[in-house]
Amino acid sequence: MVQQETGLAGTARLELVAGVAHLRPQEALFEAMLCGWKAQQMARGVKKDTLIAREQTVRRFSAFTNDFPWAWMPAHMDEWSASLLGERHLAPSTVRAYQCELRLFSEYLIDPRYGWAVECEERFGTHPVAICHEWNTIAHLNDYEGDPEARPFTREELQQFLDYADGQVERAVRARRKGALAAYRDATLFKVIYGWGLRRGEAARLDLADFGRNPAAPAFGRFGTLNVRYGKAKRGQPPRRRNVLSVMDWAVEAVADYVDNVRPRFGCADHPALWVTERGGRIKPPEINARFVAYRQALGLPEALVPHSLRHSYVTHLTEDGVDRRFIQQQVGHECDTSTAIYTHVSDDFMNAALARALAPAFDARPAAGE
Repeated sequence: MVQQETGLAGTARLELVAGVAHLRPQEALFEAMLCGWKAQQMARGVKKDTLIAREQTVRRFSAFTNDFPWAWMPAHMDEWSASLLGERHLAPSTVRAYQCELRLFSEYLIDPRYGWAVECEERFGTHPVAICHEWNTIAHLNDYEGDPEARPFTREELQQFLDYADGQVERAVRARRKGALAAYRDATLFKVIYGWGLRRGEAARLDLADFGRNPAAPAFGRFGTLNVRYGKAKRGQPPRRRNVLSVMDWAVEAVADYVDNVRPRFGCADHPALWVTERGGRIKPPEINARFVAYRQALGLPEALVPHSLRHSYVTHLTEDGVDRRFIQQQVGHECDTSTAIYTHVSDDFMNAALARALAPAFDARPAAGE
């Protein structure tokens, strides 16, 4: 059995006082679980507003079941989700967010490092189980959790798309026709959208001055960070800014080459925009979309791939590469981890590899035959 780690925030050992008898032991243990979960999330840097919202979701679910976490079953999740969708008419995306919060709480309780399963078994003769599975959550309704019109590229599709964009430049140069500069600009623009996880509108409104140096990555020179000034705004609020750290060296090389060798040929030295047109203006989102669709159709790629798919691909591919989830969340400007989860659609190979890594300690610790 895996022992709980005494120094880990949120363990039962840190939240429970030995030898204290409670008039309502079940309520006391439930409150201790919530306190422990709060401590565990605070140690991971989760914001206060998110902590409050998640605790409220857990309390509402407990009130719905009229039972405590060690008695919750997957069937409770089925009934609760059905009531939210049917009786309260909540949007599937909202229900999915609630389910994700309950999944986080459930996974925390059954994690042996925190010791809650052992405490429940000793006190009540039962223990918490996983209540969220792929067959009883919204994610099971579609292979992809987010908007079906914005699934991520596979790595093969992405390479094919970017290679085609580069090929358009070469074809225009060989044919000695107009449009080579615009094709080069657009090929670089798609690389920047993917390489920094941008929305189409964010990319269109970039200025040259938005790139800056990152002391922690001197190899990237003046392209170590990207200041996104027009991030998605909340209702009634101004656009949200964020700094995105450069992480893909090939994308940095592409935008540096464009800025130094291609953009000056547009003859717009005094224009602040990163992406300028041959008429001296700033490229607009519909123009980005039109070029994207033309390339997608020429390649015969699925219509489910849209410019926003490049942002989804950024999140998915970094996740598959083992990049910390919190770092990805900050890079794309999500306040809530559930938003980042919607963007993530990892491959079957990644899931199989992750499962193998998770099971390895248990198999390594298993006694050999005859011992």
